[in-house]
Amino acid sequence: MKKSLILPLLLLSLVSSPARANDFSTGLAAYKNGDFATALRVWTPLAEQGDSLAQYNLAVLYENGYGVAADAQVAVKWYRLAAEQGDADAQYNLAVIYDEAEGVPEDNQAAVKWYRLAAEQGLAAAQYNLAVMYDEGEGVAEDDQTAVTWYRIAAEQGYADAQYNLAVMYNEGEGVPQDSRYAHMWWNIAGSAGDQEAGNNRDILEKKMTSAQIAEAQELARECIAGDLKGC
Repeated sequence: MKKSLILPLLLLSLVSSPARANDFSTGLAAYKNGDFATALRVWTPLAEQGDSLAQYNLAVLYENGYGVAADAQVAVKWYRLAAEQGDADAQYNLAVIYDEAEGVPEDNQAAVKWYRLAAEQGLAAAQYNLAVMYDEGEGVAEDDQTAVTWYRIAAEQGYADAQYNLAVMYNEGEGVPQDSRYAHMWWNIAGSAGDQEAGNNRDILEKKMTSAQIAEAQELARECIAGDLKGC
């Protein structure tokens, strides 16, 4: 099962003081205008002063070569500093870097550590990737039940890849009792969110189900959506 790829996005959150907020906003305006050199100049001193948001966004600049020569190792440095302050987005990107060996040696145990910290803060992509690590036994002992737990948490946030993989777990009886109805339900929900492969799998599965089972699975999907995907 595939993992979600790194998200090189400029994500906003609160900064520690009005003065720093104004400085950060200056860099943000420059970034939005494509003036990455100015964003780099403004954010660097903020990052050096310990501002985690500036550290995170500075890492994004270095990772992608915006306004500066791309440098994965420098990006890792700034992601780590932000991650150690509890920035979930930095924790996630740092995990992916270790997972994909981008600028650092591959280290699945480190990836699991940082995915977990971001997942515990509610980041759906991190929850999904942590589930995949448990599913495949990468950096942690293979544990289908724990994988299902994290897939479900991400699926309840509307994360289509997690919904897809949760359906796979139900279809194959991995970490949960085999249940075609719930496999159909989650593929149906993921398909309605635009996952074409999920819709195809649902249609294939229907050929092995009775009319009554299909009707029950469809009702389960309606109830799940009505309940905002919680407790399905």
